[in-house]
Amino acid sequence: MQNTNDFVKNKSATPQYPIEDLLSKRWSPLAFSEHLVEPEKLCSVLEAARWAASSYNEQPWSFIVATRDNQAEFNLLLSCLAEGNQPWAKNAPVLMLLVAKLHFERNGRENRHAFYDVGAAAAQLALQATALGLFIHQMAGFDVPKAISVYNIPQGYQPVAAIALGYLGDPQTLSEQYLQRELSPRTRKPLENFVFSGNWNQISPLLK
Repeated sequence: MQNTNDFVKNKSATPQYPIEDLLSKRWSPLAFSEHLVEPEKLCSVLEAARWAASSYNEQPWSFIVATRDNQAEFNLLLSCLAEGNQPWAKNAPVLMLLVAKLHFERNGRENRHAFYDVGAAAAQLALQATALGLFIHQMAGFDVPKAISVYNIPQGYQPVAAIALGYLGDPQTLSEQYLQRELSPRTRKPLENFVFSGNWNQISPLLK
């Protein structure tokens, strides 16, 4: 493959305004190296998720983790992914399933912020992974009922997303279908599309 540093640099964000370098470097590859992730690094990314903010500090997240050094466990989680994700995700050394607790521990009421909080934990996990030279790819494409059944997830909990995590691999190992996605430039909507003031869809004067 081309020099890894050059490839990563090419995938760095081009922000409208200055942001931390770590945020620019975070992206979601499809090509993962078979190199196993060191347990201490895996624990570090989970520790970062642990310290995310949450409504009433409920911390409504759980992480089901499968590593490729336990192939049976890995294959079980892999089987829950959508067919379109399995061909590339099977090469990642770590797979995770993120689960939200839907009710507050403190009073049993519905926690409508649970998914938001799980997303915040995942975002911190992603940044810690980037700081350690790792990459994650978050997935909405997985079989929710199967995941609930396979892992005996109880009522009151809901799988939110899956994650593939590992070191960057060679994009040339991907099929043509996935290679084009891997090599395409990263894009984002401009701030003017979603930063409003005064009324809906009224661009904030901050941006004028």
